[in-house]
Amino acid sequence: MPSTSTQSEIEQAAAILRSGGLVAFPTETVYGLGADASNPEAVAKIFAAKGRPQNHPLIVHVADMDQLSLWAARIPPPARKLAENFWPGPLTLILQRAAGVPDCVTGGQDTVGLRIPGHPVALELLKAFTGEAGGRRYSGIAAPSANKFGRVSPTTAEHARAELGDALDAVLEGGECEIGIESTIIDLSRGRAVLLRPGQITPARIAAVLGEEVEAADDAAPRVPGALDAHYAPRTPLHLVAAAELPAKLAELRGKKIAVLARAEAPSGLKDVYWQEAHRAVAGYAHELYASLRRLDELGCDVLLVEAPPDVPGWQGVNDRLKRAASK
Repeated sequence: MPSTSTQSEIEQAAAILRSGGLVAFPTETVYGLGADASNPEAVAKIFAAKGRPQNHPLIVHVADMDQLSLWAARIPPPARKLAENFWPGPLTLILQRAAGVPDCVTGGQDTVGLRIPGHPVALELLKAFTGEAGGRRYSGIAAPSANKFGRVSPTTAEHARAELGDALDAVLEGGECEIGIESTIIDLSRGRAVLLRPGQITPARIAAVLGEEVEAADDAAPRVPGALDAHYAPRTPLHLVAAAELPAKLAELRGKKIAVLARAEAPSGLKDVYWQEAHRAVAGYAHELYASLRRLDELGCDVLLVEAPPDVPGWQGVNDRLKRAASK
């Protein structure tokens, strides 16, 4: 398989999207399951393929800043600041939706999630998709992660194929996703910046651009992807364990088939334990996280123990994903 799809393949995928089909494609975060965001019948195929609840909103990926006004009723100055600083990149902005945005995209809410992804294949796909064709104007690809709802997100094209198979009309290749966890989501629909999902772009970086602190989510916050208590989960029961408690937990589970993901070398003398050493730095850890969980999940163990990463701001996105994966 080629590591990156050709321009011809990208243009074919754009034609599939315009005809109402589904295309898996790479972004810098995870692989997305794309459909024409303005076509409710196409968007319905996303929900059917993933087994996704109908009230769970989607993120619309756009080609450039000029497309924002087609999806958002207004783009407040803080949104423009963040877009100018972080797009293309792993940041989703929640804004008031424009008239005509399908309810199936927003989960019936009056807000919409938007971003410009930072992967060359995704950008070329959006460029090929956007514009006039057959008397219609195309703009915006709705794309959640290309996996069954609630499961581990895909970070390679092969992961997407394994998850969704025949539901996909095309799969674009783009190698391993650079970042490996989903985008940061910031709500700007209510006159202030609110963190709804952590990611690689931290609240401190957002605050530095805006000149004001980013607030934590409240009960009135819009629903967004990946915010359910249980999400990103392998089939093997996953338990987060503090590093100091890992030896005792292994002893407690003696006799069971155990998989371990830890930021340390495996101790000697372990039996029936499949130990994977994780990257010690957050960027490398995030990049490898979902692929590591998939690899360990395929072993068919009784339990998957994950050493809890540092509880510090830079690890917030990773810790968020692991806590939800452990809530299954």
